Amino acid sequence: MHDMTAKKAAVTPVDKHPNFQKHHRKFPTTAWLRRQAPRNVPLFAFEYGDAGAGNDVGIAHNWAALDAVEIAPRYGVMPTLPPVDVKLFGRTYSAPIGMAPMGGPSLVWPGADLLMAKAAQRVRVPYTLSVAGGVTIEQAAEAAPDVFWLQLYRFWHDDHKIGFDLVRRAKAVDAKVLVLTLDVPVRTTRSRETYAGLAHEFRPNARMIYEMLVRPWWLLALLRNGYPRFATISEYARPGAGTNEIIAFARARMGGAFSWEEVKRYRDAWKGPMAVKGVLHPEDAEIAVRLGVDGIWVSNHGGRQIEALATSIDVLPAIASAVGKKATILLDSGIRSGQDVMRALALGANAAFAGKTFLWAVGALGDEGPDYLIDLYIDELRASLGQIGARSVAEAREASIRHPGVFDFPVKQAVKAARKR
Repeated sequence: MHDMTAKKAAVTPVDKHPNFQKHHRKFPTTAWLRRQAPRNVPLFAFEYGDAGAGNDVGIAHNWAALDAVEIAPRYGVMPTLPPVDVKLFGRTYSAPIGMAPMGGPSLVWPGADLLMAKAAQRVRVPYTLSVAGGVTIEQAAEAAPDVFWLQLYRFWHDDHKIGFDLVRRAKAVDAKVLVLTLDVPVRTTRSRETYAGLAHEFRPNARMIYEMLVRPWWLLALLRNGYPRFATISEYARPGAGTNEIIAFARARMGGAFSWEEVKRYRDAWKGPMAVKGVLHPEDAEIAVRLGVDGIWVSNHGGRQIEALATSIDVLPAIASAVGKKATILLDSGIRSGQDVMRALALGANAAFAGKTFLWAVGALGDEGPDYLIDLYIDELRASLGQIGARSVAEAREASIRHPGVFDFPVKQAVKAARKR
């Protein structure tokens, strides 16, 4: 793996939140955060953030696939924890961990968007605002000026008028990376959301109101931060439009996956680093790179679109092999720990992103949840790298790995023909 006589690496200090140890005693892993969150969050809100497609099989597959990746460690290397800083798109971040874009996190916990943005800025890890988030582009950029990334869905209406205006606004606030989401070609439903009353319009019924009233910390956050809204999208709707009207407005103008021709148009309009999110096939990654895309974000949308998709971690090696020398490789879907981040790094990712776990954290701990979880991820990652004998993030890729679920992509016909010759 490396020279066993090498000098020990310097440690990058991490300034933890002052209440880290207090929270760590109660919530030593993200599983404990998930257990606590529904006790503080109304059921309909928790289901919105936690649910997957169908019967949550896709979520279970993501977790199981990550758990199945095993690494054989090398010992006798160093007696201390390694640094975890990483360079992404020419910028240095404190760790290869980021916050994935999430639609409507402020429904799970009012004010969640800004809490996450501020936590990411404090630690200097990427924060990705979804265009369906609860704060505006400008508010998010002000809270996280050094680490702000923006994710876009396909606003096809009127020749992408809204989409290109969002690009303009991203330029104005100096967003570091623009992310186009490819993996929502059609709208799907999530059974737990449907049962909770969130499949169509949001109209609180007696059960929902009761759930809010018996969770005083969530209700207090609602009073402080106001009713959840899709703030960035609302600026294009009728002034004073309510949440349901904004949702209807967006659905009439947004939908489908970006075509490659459209990706090229956005590539031409955006001069900074750009990534495409939702890539699960190496040939799609190769097409994107040929169009000038800088980053390939491997994702199955966290198991929230369809249960039959391959897991991100299982397709990662093929994608990293195809374009890893030409593009920055990012990954999400199922990341629950620093160990999972290490697995993604070892299999070819430059960074891993989490979404759902930050909703668990804010649900369990309120305002301090995102700060705690970032610190926990970094602690776990450093310990995991040290445990396998990796002296840096880059050395994780040199690890000896057993990956039983690795996806076997069919060899292209031309390659098959060449091999026969």
